[in-house]
Amino acid sequence: WRTGEIHTYLHDLAAQYPNLVTLSQAGTSYEGTPIWSIKISSTNDGTKPVVFGDATIHAREWIAPMACLYLIHQLVVNSADNADLLDVDWVLIPLANPDGYEFSHTNNRMWRKTRSINPGSTCIGVDGNRNYRVNWGYSGISTNPCSDIYLGPAPHSEVEVQAVSNELTKYADRVKLYLSFHSFGDYFIYPWGHDRIPHPNNQQLDHVGERASDAMYYFNGRRYTVGNSAILLYPAAGASDDYAAGEHHIDLSYTIELTGGGNTGFDLPASQIHPVSSHLFIGLSEMARYIAENY
Repeated sequence: WRTGEIHTYLHDLAAQYPNLVTLSQAGTSYEGTPIWSIKISSTNDGTKPVVFGDATIHAREWIAPMACLYLIHQLVVNSADNADLLDVDWVLIPLANPDGYEFSHTNNRMWRKTRSINPGSTCIGVDGNRNYRVNWGYSGISTNPCSDIYLGPAPHSEVEVQAVSNELTKYADRVKLYLSFHSFGDYFIYPWGHDRIPHPNNQQLDHVGERASDAMYYFNGRRYTVGNSAILLYPAAGASDDYAAGEHHIDLSYTIELTGGGNTGFDLPASQIHPVSSHLFIGLSEMARYIAENY
């Protein structure tokens, strides 16, 4: 789906399910597109633990918004079948970087960054997942505005990052699970990303991640690998999972690397959207049940 279709779908859900869905604008992109946040709550009384998620800070990772929308669809349209998942509240931003997402459809399929202008450079955009202020600039970044991993002129320079961080801050005292949707690689990875230092809560992070991965394995024989992001992949500072854990002390903070496909890994065939998204949903359901049971 394109940006307009995603936003229309969210507005339709809010209109059709007013007792369950609250849609609010978390911010505005560099080019002026609203960044929408959807809250899904069966009670709206502010007492339940919150699962917070954002998707598509990296524009080319097209499976990320679709997997997030599949989750939303299951929670809202199929809420009767998933009533236990509403023992928590959900706050989700399916399209954190709408400018880059559109550009990846119209101009450059492999576009990753935001579309902000960099003063003194002809190169456009910042890597939103190197722009968060926790350990900003420590590792796995570039100071060259032409790089795909350009960290930006300052932490939180990007309005898209500000939108996510402001929305997360709003619910931070209740957020017990943070999720950032990315692709690709079949991973649940966790802090710290700037260095190969496991988060002090790494045992619980492993336990909850493996519980989700086990459920996914029983579903279709494919599991996600769980572990520290710097050890499993590569060190990278300024990512959102480190921000959630470091600034807001959310002990269960994960980056999801969804299943890849196509020539580059990012161009998963449309026929794979449902299998990949439904597979992840099994895992996220287990995580949500853990939160409901323990908080």
